[in-house]
Amino acid sequence: MTLLSLIVALALEQFRPLGNRNRVWHLFIRYANHLERTLNAGSNRHGVAAWFAAILPPVLVTLGVYWALHKVSPALALAWNVLVLYLTMGFRHFSSAFSEISQALAEGRDLDARTTLAQWTGQPTAELSVNEISRLAIEQGVVDSYRHVFGTMFWFVLLPGPTGAVLYRLALMLGQKWGDRQQEEDRFGRFASRAVAWLDYLPVRLTAASFAVMGDFEDAVYCWRSQARTWGNYANGILLASAAGAIGVKLGDPLRQDYTVKFRPELGVGDEADPNYLKSAVGLVWRTVLLWLALVFLISLAQQLG
Repeated sequence: MTLLSLIVALALEQFRPLGNRNRVWHLFIRYANHLERTLNAGSNRHGVAAWFAAILPPVLVTLGVYWALHKVSPALALAWNVLVLYLTMGFRHFSSAFSEISQALAEGRDLDARTTLAQWTGQPTAELSVNEISRLAIEQGVVDSYRHVFGTMFWFVLLPGPTGAVLYRLALMLGQKWGDRQQEEDRFGRFASRAVAWLDYLPVRLTAASFAVMGDFEDAVYCWRSQARTWGNYANGILLASAAGAIGVKLGDPLRQDYTVKFRPELGVGDEADPNYLKSAVGLVWRTVLLWLALVFLISLAQQLG
């Protein structure tokens, strides 16, 4: 059931992608805002209480519905799995932007590529060259592929029913909403940030290892070990360094933004990024998805035989 749920959800999302702003997540954000207004007193323990108050009810309801449907019919439980995965995964969230940027660069429409990239990443892109556009698009695509696909898949497979997918998606949303705080005295969002780091620890490394297996293994491992810690966000550094080594492209490096140069460490040991490497990055992600589906199949088969 796990493998079939993943395949159907991925296929459904390809044919009818769900936008970032859907009603389900909008309701959760409103609920999170209410909890923050009610419980935020600037301390870590209030942040812990708010996190569990936000996460536990949806996860328990998801599990309860799954068990109830499974008692009636496994087919209904399968449909519930697919629905939840459809809401929590999002392969097309990054692949569609990838395709638009790649096509625009191929046709010489650099302005359109910059506009799409700015809408996707939220970063200024007016001064970026073609190589810088390609580099930033690959970086964003690798991170998004993990957030919207591999991280969700990992926890979906690990926990009963679709609870893992819900847990990871909601924790990620709270980490982005509460954890990205600049005020040192405001400790409310610290637990939300730590929770994402805990949930990401294993799947980030499994994803990076999968990139290595499906690409240039030696370069991917070398870049992971020697370059990942130079990146500001270590988890993202692992993903980007391994992906850069796997496809043989240089990521990181300075970018021209806001009439200045934004200095960043170098990742990868290959060639300068160009539009051709956008397709290589998408190919790497697809091969890794197929690898994970194959592993899920083997695990399911082993469980059946056992």
